[in-house]
Amino acid sequence: MKYHQIDRDLFIKNRSKFMAQMKPKSVAIFNSNDIYPISADSTMPFAQHRDIFYLSGVDQEESILLLFPDAPYEHQREMLFLKETNDHIAVWEGEKLTKERALAVSGIKTVYWLQEFEKVLFELMTHSDTIYINTNEHYRATVETETREARFVKWWKEKYPAHTVAKSNPILQRIRSIKESEEIDLIQQACNITEKGFRRVLSFVKPNIMEYEIEAEFIHEFVRNRSKGFAYTPIIGSGNNANVLHYIENNQQCKAGDLILIDAGAEYANYSSDMTRTIPVSGKYNDRQKAVYNAVLRVKNEATKMLLPGTLWKQYHIEVGKLMTSELLGLGLIDKADVQNENPDWPAYKKYFMHGTSHHMGLDTHDYGILTEPMQANMVFTVEPGIYIPAEGFGIRLEDDVVIQESGEPFNLMRNIPIEVDEIESLMNS
Repeated sequence: MKYHQIDRDLFIKNRSKFMAQMKPKSVAIFNSNDIYPISADSTMPFAQHRDIFYLSGVDQEESILLLFPDAPYEHQREMLFLKETNDHIAVWEGEKLTKERALAVSGIKTVYWLQEFEKVLFELMTHSDTIYINTNEHYRATVETETREARFVKWWKEKYPAHTVAKSNPILQRIRSIKESEEIDLIQQACNITEKGFRRVLSFVKPNIMEYEIEAEFIHEFVRNRSKGFAYTPIIGSGNNANVLHYIENNQQCKAGDLILIDAGAEYANYSSDMTRTIPVSGKYNDRQKAVYNAVLRVKNEATKMLLPGTLWKQYHIEVGKLMTSELLGLGLIDKADVQNENPDWPAYKKYFMHGTSHHMGLDTHDYGILTEPMQANMVFTVEPGIYIPAEGFGIRLEDDVVIQESGEPFNLMRNIPIEVDEIESLMNS
C-alpha cells in the first residue's frame, strides 16, 4: 500500500456498529477479493473488497474476517484468518501481514492462518444459529464473475444447511453510508490529490494534444501523491465525445475551440473522489459555451443547497429537474410547449440532462446507501448536473463531492478545485 496507515480505531468503531445490529447467536463472515487472472501468469492489480476493508483495515488477498458477538469466549468474538507468510513469500511477493501486524492494523487480537479456518468455524457453528452472508446488492451492481465471497456461500450452504441465513448487506448499506470523521478526512485527502492533478492539467492543455495525454498527467500526479491511481476509469471527452456519458476511450485529439469534459478522481486508502470539470482546449470559452457552462454551474450550486438531512433522493431529483428546465428555457434549448406537453416519466429537460444529479460516495465511487430513506448528516454525495448538446458539438458537466451537515449547507470537499469560468481561464493562460 502507498497510503499512510489508518488509525485502527476507525475499524474498531465500524465493527462495533455492525455487530450491534446482528441477531442473537449469529456469525458474520467477510472474504477478501480474489486476484483476477488475465492470461498465462498475468493478473489484474489486487483491489480489496470494500466490506472487509471497512471492518478490519486488512488490505490483502486470501483474508477472512469472522464476527461472533455472542461467542462463548471473548477471544472468539472477532477473528482474522490470513494467508500464512514466510521468508519465501516475502522474497517473491513482498511482505504480508504477520499476526502482530494484523493486530496493529485492525485492532483484532485473535489472528489465525487461513488453513485453520474450517476447523475453527466448525466449533463456532455449534454455538450459533444464524450466519450472515455478504452478497452484493448494490442497485448498480452487475456481477458476472464468481467471486471468492460467492464460492464461500456455496460451500457454507452445503456444509451447514441447518443454519438460518441472514444478509450483511442491509446493515452495511446503512452504516457505510454515514461516514466517521476519519473517513471524511480520507475522502478529503483523495479530493486534495484530485485537485493537484486538475491544476497540473490546466497548465498542460493546449490545442492538438491527445485525450490520453491528459489522462497521463492525472495519473502522474496521483501516484506521486500516494494514490494507487484513478478511483474509477476516467472520462476525458473532447468535443462531441463529451456527449457520450461513459466515454472512456480517451484516444482523440483535442481541437482548438472545443471543450474537454474531464470526469476523473483519485483514490486514497481505498476511498474515492469523483470530480468533473469542463475546460476549453484553447484556454477560453466562447460566449455560447460560457452561457451553457454558467447554467450548469447555477444548477449545481442550487442543487447542493438541497442536500440536507431529511431530503428524499427521489424528490430531490424532481426539484433539480425544475431548476434544469428553467435553465434550458433560458438557453433556448427547449420552449414552453415542450414543457407543457412533456411526458411525466421523461420530462423535457431529459433530452439534454438524462442522468441523475447525485449519488452516495465513499469507499466505492457509487457507494452504499439506501436511496428510499432520508438523507442524514455525514453522508457524502456527489452533485453533478450536465447539459449535453450533440448538435452544437459539446457537452458540459460539473461535479463536486459534498458532506451533508447537521445544519446549514453541505460542506464541499472540492471547494479548492477551480470551477468558475474566470479562474479556469486565468489559470490556463497564466
